Amino acid sequence: MTWTSIIAIYLLFWVMTAFVILPIGVRTHDELGLPKTPGQADSAPGNFQPRKILLRTTMLSAALFALYYVNYSYGWINRDSFDGLFNPPV
Repeated sequence: MTWTSIIAIYLLFWVMTAFVILPIGVRTHDELGLPKTPGQADSAPGNFQPRKILLRTTMLSAALFALYYVNYSYGWINRDSFDGLFNPPV
């Protein structure tokens, strides 16, 4: 696997995990008991912490990519592992 492929696949993992991590732990102003600004959406987060989200996303994506890369290197699960699922009827 080339280094450009590694970067591209890691970035895909990072973006996917960012969408998983974003809603975790976020509370609205109503849930936190904070005053709302006039015109503010009711669903706007009251405790948005981008550094914490970036750190969690980076850690989770690194772990998932490490599992992917080890599987790619050792071939634990490959295309042939799914032959029983996709055999056409005879």
